[in-house]
Amino acid sequence: MLTSFLPSRSCKRSFSFLVLWTCLCWAVFRISSDDHLIDPNSQVERMNIKTRELLGKTMQGKVENSTLSTPSLSGAGSTTEGDENNHVEAVPAIDRSPKLNETDLVNKLQPQMPNLPIVYWQQNKNKKMGKNKTCAKYPDIYDLHFNNKYWQVTETSNGTFYLYGAYLDVRSKNRLGPTVRILGMINRLEPKVKTFCQLWFSDSKEPVFSKVLEYKYIWYKKWGNYKQGLFQPYLLACQLPKTHWGKAPASVSIVENQCDTATINLRVIHNKPEGEKKKFAVCVKGMDFPDDDLSVRLVEWIELLNTLGADKIFLYNLEVHPNVTKVLDHYSSLGLVDVTPISLPGYQPNLPVLQHMYLKSKLNNKRQNELIPYNDCLYRNMYRYEYIALLDIDEVIMPIKHNNWADMMKEVITTSMKVKNETRASWNFRNVYFMDEMLDLHEPDHFKDIPPYLHMMQHVYRSANYTKPGQYVKCFHNPEKALILHNHFPLGCLGGVCTSYPVDTSLAHLQHYRQDCVSTLKKSCKNDFKSASVKDTTIWKWKDAVIGKTTEALQKLGFFGTPDNRNSVNSVLP
Repeated sequence: MLTSFLPSRSCKRSFSFLVLWTCLCWAVFRISSDDHLIDPNSQVERMNIKTRELLGKTMQGKVENSTLSTPSLSGAGSTTEGDENNHVEAVPAIDRSPKLNETDLVNKLQPQMPNLPIVYWQQNKNKKMGKNKTCAKYPDIYDLHFNNKYWQVTETSNGTFYLYGAYLDVRSKNRLGPTVRILGMINRLEPKVKTFCQLWFSDSKEPVFSKVLEYKYIWYKKWGNYKQGLFQPYLLACQLPKTHWGKAPASVSIVENQCDTATINLRVIHNKPEGEKKKFAVCVKGMDFPDDDLSVRLVEWIELLNTLGADKIFLYNLEVHPNVTKVLDHYSSLGLVDVTPISLPGYQPNLPVLQHMYLKSKLNNKRQNELIPYNDCLYRNMYRYEYIALLDIDEVIMPIKHNNWADMMKEVITTSMKVKNETRASWNFRNVYFMDEMLDLHEPDHFKDIPPYLHMMQHVYRSANYTKPGQYVKCFHNPEKALILHNHFPLGCLGGVCTSYPVDTSLAHLQHYRQDCVSTLKKSCKNDFKSASVKDTTIWKWKDAVIGKTTEALQKLGFFGTPDNRNSVNSVLP
């Protein structure tokens, strides 16, 4: 029975033939593989080289996910020895700028922190400055109490001062004479604590002491938030002694006792005009739209204001969309805008998104915080411009009869002087709404000869009714007379009562582009403002200029992109 399991002779022959044929095929294959017969590891090495090359390209962003594939094990496209050496000898493109010394760092930092006297400190830090060894020492910049980057803090026996900026006021109508005014927020109503200014001059090692004469409240109690403990906006004032008239202090500190070593030291800003005084400055409160890409709207607005005669637009930045930053950087490089980063003082949130949520929820807190950039903008520019306007980026003071603001204001001044022969503190323009829905109602297909992305040029239907005189107006302010500014009117003026002249709507008005009325008019909005609308194409006088400038700017900034990414919302993100 055992013999029945042994293979037959024919099976043995078949098996032997199969083994012999396999060996012969292997030998032919090896011979045809040229030099790899000598180096059996070359295929593995080639695979490793190919893999490293692919990984390197991927790290450099040269290989997209859609094109990634497994490295080929064939010999085609192998990397040469020279290519491998190039990877070894390659130099990464990193910043190899020489390290800056302290003077260079200080000069770099000063424009970023205009309210910090860092240059003055650096020039004098090795000098013994103070009244004496124990009284009113000049504060080291590293001992100042900073808060949220741009604020400085001092604790008093009755309230905490969060101070933002200091300015030299030598205007002719200032009854106090040369005065240093300090802008900030205090968590007290009607502060009674006695404080002093330590005024530091470049030609002296000792400070000059001056009492804080007043705490000017930049708010009306009837507007709300009139509570102890909340941050309230104030403008403080310290007179320069007559011995120092004609001099500009380099910095100022606020202390409760004259000999205290201060925890605050602000650079005193005294921006004289470079050459002739310019005509029009526009100030924009802290911008807060982190998720709204208003970049194209902003380009159109800047170009329109520039065409009307704005010499420069000063914007304060809390948090904006990256595309808006791209636009602001562009116009900053052209000298048409100036952007100042700002934060909220104290315990208020400055984290991205949370800050936006806070400001939407706490409207009165928001409005009180806005008064800091408005008044900082006034005092930084009061000697450099004839007129200062506080505008939002959905508002335009629109001349009706004239081609620019300068010609318009000539007639406004002439007309106002006929009414009463006195220089006004401001000239106010009535508000009228250009609602989004009005265009769709009257022109469902919109205007074909105007690019659809130009919001203001397209939206030429407005409410037939203006808001009431004095309500929601905006002004051209006279910086020779304005002492403290609110969004709509000056709240205090040099020389006494603030006088504001209402400009007739036949000369100009405030065009306000909105989706809906402001919250306080929501109940009456439909009947008073939406029910009747009229076509107003005044803006078309500048249509060709604005279309050309806006389109050119958007092209330079890459907003039109390529046909492949034109519809991508992120196509122009830096």
